[in-house]
Amino acid sequence: MKRFLVTGSAGFIGSAVCNHLISLGHFVRALDDLSAGVPERLSPAAVFHRGDVRDVPKLWTLLQDVDCVIHLAAKVSVPESINFPSDYNNVNVGGTVALMEAMRVAGRVERVVLASSGAVYGEQAQQPIAETAIPQPQSPYAVSKLSSEYYVRTIGRLNRVETVILRIFNAYGPGQVIPPSNAPVVPLFLQQALRGGSLVLHGTGEQSRDFVYIDDVVQAITQACLVEGLDGSIINVGSGRETTISELATYVAGVTGSDVNRVLLADNSGGVSRLVSRIDMMHEKLDVVPQVDLKTGLKQMMALDAQFGGLYSRTYHQALGK
Repeated sequence: MKRFLVTGSAGFIGSAVCNHLISLGHFVRALDDLSAGVPERLSPAAVFHRGDVRDVPKLWTLLQDVDCVIHLAAKVSVPESINFPSDYNNVNVGGTVALMEAMRVAGRVERVVLASSGAVYGEQAQQPIAETAIPQPQSPYAVSKLSSEYYVRTIGRLNRVETVILRIFNAYGPGQVIPPSNAPVVPLFLQQALRGGSLVLHGTGEQSRDFVYIDDVVQAITQACLVEGLDGSIINVGSGRETTISELATYVAGVTGSDVNRVLLADNSGGVSRLVSRIDMMHEKLDVVPQVDLKTGLKQMMALDAQFGGLYSRTYHQALGK
């Protein structure tokens, strides 16, 4: 049994990671400021603490007897980061530095796994993108993630703490929150389709992304904590499959049985034109092969996520005239 501290533990990915580690018999101490997280998602076996990842004295306490830290706490909206870059620097970079500083004082931690992002790559001519590609971040969010990578690897090396960087692409799955603004595209499209609303596509809708199901992400994070010989590794976590936003809209229409209306907005807020991961290293170093394709993942979201189950049932009965 290992002892973990998971920051950002009540978030979409964090809660899934905590619950999986507990199911494997590990001890999990969980930290979240609840600015976006939902603590009710966590297993009762998780030892939950509400707090800020920049609170170094609190971190000293939470890091006692911890073997491995999984650092997920972050602000994650690209559009929001453009409007509030200082917030993203303070929370994402400042939180990472505070955590690494606290780990130095705590003295016991063997490894830290940082959840970075595929967004650090920016526009790349060569697709799929390998970990050797030179990052070209195009948003304050991406800059904050890349800066965090450098801090983790540098401070980890100085203090003899093993480090693993996971560049996670577009994670999706049951339990993904849909905020009022800047919502993730997969749950937003499902919600809109089930409600009979329009799907808004920015630009031409031909921008592509790599959508990776939450179970595959959790498996990669778990392996990054447990596999030996990973110190200093940077590893992509994705499906390795390229999907345009237009194709996503088609899949959503298919799984929901909805005759969706698409609205094209002629703006430049669609982000980079292409973003798909090369996942050889995820397979070779973590022994993880993605198991869930996008169509299956969308169906599982509808079946397992209450926020879609209720909407789906209502749409189904309306179609039957009930």
